[in-house]
Amino acid sequence: MTTRAPVWRIIAALFLATAPHLAADTRAAFLKLIDRPRVPLAPEFREASAPATNLTRLDFSYAADATNRVPGILLRSASTAAPRPVVIVLHGTGGSKESELPFLTELAHAGFIAIAIDGRYHGARSRSGKGSADYIDALLRTFRTGRELPFFYDTAWDVMRLIDYLETRADVDPKRIGLFGISKGGIETYLAAAADPRVAVAVPCIAVESFRWAVENNAWQSRIGTVQAAFAAAAKDSGVAQPGAAFVHTFYTRVAPGLDREFDGPAMVPLIAPRPLLAINGEIDPRTPLPGVQLCADAARAAYHAADADEKFVLRIQHNTGHKVLPESLVAAREWFVRWLKP
Repeated sequence: MTTRAPVWRIIAALFLATAPHLAADTRAAFLKLIDRPRVPLAPEFREASAPATNLTRLDFSYAADATNRVPGILLRSASTAAPRPVVIVLHGTGGSKESELPFLTELAHAGFIAIAIDGRYHGARSRSGKGSADYIDALLRTFRTGRELPFFYDTAWDVMRLIDYLETRADVDPKRIGLFGISKGGIETYLAAAADPRVAVAVPCIAVESFRWAVENNAWQSRIGTVQAAFAAAAKDSGVAQPGAAFVHTFYTRVAPGLDREFDGPAMVPLIAPRPLLAINGEIDPRTPLPGVQLCADAARAAYHAADADEKFVLRIQHNTGHKVLPESLVAAREWFVRWLKP
């Protein structure tokens, strides 16, 4: 009796022969897409009141490009000045750096320098200081003009520039930088980690997915629902009365080129190998349908197996859970960073 090999092992056999140059090509193409002229970081910072005893808080900003400054929060233990590992935390749609303060505080108490930034058109980078209205407006402008890439890609660039800034800080160990994100921030996490090898450890939450699988299997509605107003206005602009999968692909192509093709999850997530990667997803999350998650996981397992690093990839499926991160998963994320970044 023969036993059928797991899909990821079949992929792994092919991966060994073809992956190195394909991975390099994919990373290079993504970096070319999001690249823009680098300007001096011109960091600005001030000490602020810390949310807990024995922690120091800095409010800071830096230049991501010629027209965008990125505001952030940095928390760290006040008891040591030695270089420490860092965990960067990225919020979801409608969130802000302040919304991540509880997890930042946990990370800082665990011995990390904990940092959160506002994503494009969120928090202090929006007119109202909260919500996602400016973000939705920006996506529609991008659909109409082709300028900017606010749907995940611009914030991935901002993260890379944040790492440029962290490398200048004497209190940071630049070899121990972790990245954590939820939902929108989780997608930005795996994109930035795939593009930038300086991300030593990554934990994308309720984010790893195949956009292509969702489009091709009529499972795109929940993810599009996070930006529904922009999508509906784009369809109206295009004279599409009842937008379906074909228009979803058109929308993605205009606002985040390649998101459901060459830069889809199954292509980008494996680029993180062999660096430690913990992906956290909900079993019944309609925004990250499980079959698409499994496509990403199969590709990632193949890459990690080819790199002899099987133990560095874990897919944590939250049983009977939708689009949320359970408290025990946050604990697992913190423990993953402790295990691999060793604060």
